[in-house]
Amino acid sequence: MGCMTASTGRRVLLAAPRGYCAGVDRAVIAVEKALEQYGAPIYVRHEIVHNKFVVQTLEKKGAIFVEQTAEVPEGSIVMFSAHGVAPVVHDEAAAGRLATIDATCPLVTKVHKEAVRFAKEDYDILLIGHEGHEEVIGTSGEAPEHITLVDGPEDVSKVEVRDPSKVVWLSQTTLSVDETMETVDALKNKFPQLISPPSDDICYATQNRQIAVKKLAEDAQLVIVVGSKNSSNSIRMVEVALDAGAAAAHLVDFAAEIDEAWLEGVTTVGLTSGASVPDVLVDGVLEWLAERGYGDVETVKTAEESITFSLPKELRRDLRAEAAALVAERTGSTPSAE
Repeated sequence: MGCMTASTGRRVLLAAPRGYCAGVDRAVIAVEKALEQYGAPIYVRHEIVHNKFVVQTLEKKGAIFVEQTAEVPEGSIVMFSAHGVAPVVHDEAAAGRLATIDATCPLVTKVHKEAVRFAKEDYDILLIGHEGHEEVIGTSGEAPEHITLVDGPEDVSKVEVRDPSKVVWLSQTTLSVDETMETVDALKNKFPQLISPPSDDICYATQNRQIAVKKLAEDAQLVIVVGSKNSSNSIRMVEVALDAGAAAAHLVDFAAEIDEAWLEGVTTVGLTSGASVPDVLVDGVLEWLAERGYGDVETVKTAEESITFSLPKELRRDLRAEAAALVAERTGSTPSAE
């Protein structure tokens, strides 16, 4: 393979960092630990993270993914995904007598707390994000009467506030940094007294992966991003690669989705993956590329990541017993000791 690579001049630039962020790692491990500790099934409201392979793998282990809390049988355990949920969802779980595990990414929780604080201070909150995304739904639910969604710079002209001197912006954590700041600049032009959040809402992993993909785009004619079609941060990486000068960039879940026609005239392929993608999927793409002469792999490192998050505190409790007690409270019966 080394001789083939030398003769063809083909190579792969492999981004670092890439793949799992601390919040995704925490959420996936939380599902696995819950299954080990309490046994199947463990219900999960929405996909725990936006990756087809991860979801399918956890389903095989006994996780059941649902869209609505009402789909979870009374007395069961339900986990909330890394994207976070609105307070009303916690209320639904309590009404359904469900034991809950909150796997919301701590960085998303930070944005939720900011929304609550600014709402208490009676600010109008301009939430930059994509309509319908689970994270946006969850954050908006913290203070629906105070939050206005701004889905990109083109939305700014439609935004109205009660008092231009009491306006703050927050953002979905998985956005393109450049596009977000473009939206912020447009908002500041309209509302000069606009306040920024105490710290950057876009997560460190999203920013790091976008910086890395920009570096790849300097030399790669083709950039392949491994990630699912419903993964906001993965989609943004394709956009960032194109904006940074890559001639072509594509999003794939698996190596089998790559079209060999994309390689025509390409000597350098940039390869990276979204924050919810396990490295086994990247390895599959590397193998696929090596079989076609791209066996020379060079890692392009732009940042070090050492952040970790502790597992949800609920995993330290007997949730099956708690769920049984909730049902017993309604029926007036004694919970089983089994």
